Amino acid sequence: MSNDPSTITQAKWADLLRGTNALLTIALTGGVALHAINIYIVTTILPSVVNDIGGLEYYAWNTTIFVATSIVGSALSSKILNNLGPKFAYLTALLLFSLGSIWCAASPSMLSLLVGRAFQGLGGGILFALSYALIRVVFPENLWSRAMGIVSGMWGIATLCGPAIGGIFAQGGHWRWAFWSLLPVAILLALIVINQLPRKNNHAQQANKLPLLAIILLVASVLTISIGSLSSDLLSNTIGLLVGIGILVTIALIDGKNGKRLLPTGSYSLKSALGIIYLTMSLLVGGMTTEIYVPYFLQTIHHFSPLSAGYLTAIMAAGWTIGALFSANKTGSIVLKILRAGPVIIFMSLVVLAILTPNLQLVHSIALFIIYLIAMMGVGLGIGICWPHLVLRVFNAAPEGEENLASSSVITVQLYATALSAALVGVVVNNTGLINPGGVEGAQQASVWLFSLFAICPFLGIFLIRKVK
Repeated sequence: MSNDPSTITQAKWADLLRGTNALLTIALTGGVALHAINIYIVTTILPSVVNDIGGLEYYAWNTTIFVATSIVGSALSSKILNNLGPKFAYLTALLLFSLGSIWCAASPSMLSLLVGRAFQGLGGGILFALSYALIRVVFPENLWSRAMGIVSGMWGIATLCGPAIGGIFAQGGHWRWAFWSLLPVAILLALIVINQLPRKNNHAQQANKLPLLAIILLVASVLTISIGSLSSDLLSNTIGLLVGIGILVTIALIDGKNGKRLLPTGSYSLKSALGIIYLTMSLLVGGMTTEIYVPYFLQTIHHFSPLSAGYLTAIMAAGWTIGALFSANKTGSIVLKILRAGPVIIFMSLVVLAILTPNLQLVHSIALFIIYLIAMMGVGLGIGICWPHLVLRVFNAAPEGEENLASSSVITVQLYATALSAALVGVVVNNTGLINPGGVEGAQQASVWLFSLFAICPFLGIFLIRKVK
C-alpha cells in the first residue's frame, strides 16, 4: 500500500459507495450496526421481557453476560481471522450471533435468555472486532480513515434505530419479534460476505499469543460478583465482591507471564501514566453503566411507553457521541480543561438523576423534565468529551513495542469496565428495593441508591484525572 500523501488526499467519501466497495462497506458497517442496534433493542425491551417471563433479579445479567462474552469474542477475533480467513471468520461470527438471537426469541425463562445473550455477545464481539480489522484487508489505504469513520458512525445510527425497533415490538406485546427482526439483516450480510469477502487474508500477520487464562479470569471475576448479587444477604454480596476483586488481582499478577499480555506493561499500577488513564476511563464508564436500568425506572415509576423510555435512555449514548465530536479536534491547554470538566459533568448529572428519577412530579413539570433530559445528556457528554483524549494518551503512554497492544486494550478495558459495572449495578438495585418491596416503591428506592452510589465513580475521577497530563 502506498503512503504517498497525494494518493491519500484523492480519496472521497463517495469512493466507499462505488462498485464493489459499496457492498464491502455494507458488509463491514452492517456488522457493527447489527451488534450496536441489538444492544439498544435489548435495553429497550428488557422491562417487557421481565414482565412476561420473570427474572427481574437477573436484569443486569443481560448486559453482564453479553459484554463478558463480547470480550472473549473480540480477543479471539484475530486468531479466527488468521485461521479461517475473512469470509469464513465473518460468517462464523454471523452464525453465532444469529443462533443467539434465535435462542433469545424462543426463550421460556430468563435463565434460558441469558444463554442466548452469551452467544449473541460472543458473535457480536467477533463481528465488532472484524469490522475494523477487515478495513485494512478489503480497502486501499487511502480509504482507511474514511472507512473507520463510517464504521464508527454506526453507533449513532444504532441510537436511532435500536430504541425504535425494540419499542415498537415491546409496545405491541411482541418483544420476541425484536430478536427475530435481526435475522433478515444477518442473512443479507451473509449473502454479501459470501460473494464479496476473500477466502484468504493476504495481509495476515503473526497473531500474538492469546492470554487465555487472563481472559477466562476476567469473565470469572464479573460472573462471581453477579452471582453474589442474586442474594439479598449482605454477606453473600460481600463475598462475591471480594472474590471478584481477588480474581482481578490475580490477573494483574499473572499478566505478562510466558510472553502473553492482556494489557500493556504498567497497566495495573497507579504509579504509571497508563494505570491512571485506564482507571480513569473505567470510573467514567461506571457512571455511564447506570443507563441499564433507566428504561425500567421510566416505565415502572413514570409509566412511559417502551418506545419513549428507549429513546430517553439513548440520550445518554447520544451525549457521548456529541461530546466526542465536539472535543476530538481540540488541542493545547484547552484539552486539560476538557478532561477536568468531564467527570464533574457526569457527577453532577448523576446527582440530579438520583433526585429526579424517583420524583412522581417529573412528568407533570416541564421544568423538571427538561432538567432531567439535560442530566441524561450530561452523563454521556461528560465521558464523550474526555474519551478521545484519554485514548490518545493511552497510545502515547504505551511502552515501546507495545503500541499495538495498547490500541486493542482500549476496547478490552472499556468492555470489562462495562461488564464489571453492570455486575455491581445488579448488586446495588437487587439489595435496595428493586426485588423487595418491588413495584413503584422499590424502583424509586433503587433509583436513588443506584445513581447516588455510582456518582462516586466520576467523583473519584475528578481527582484522578488531574494526574493525567
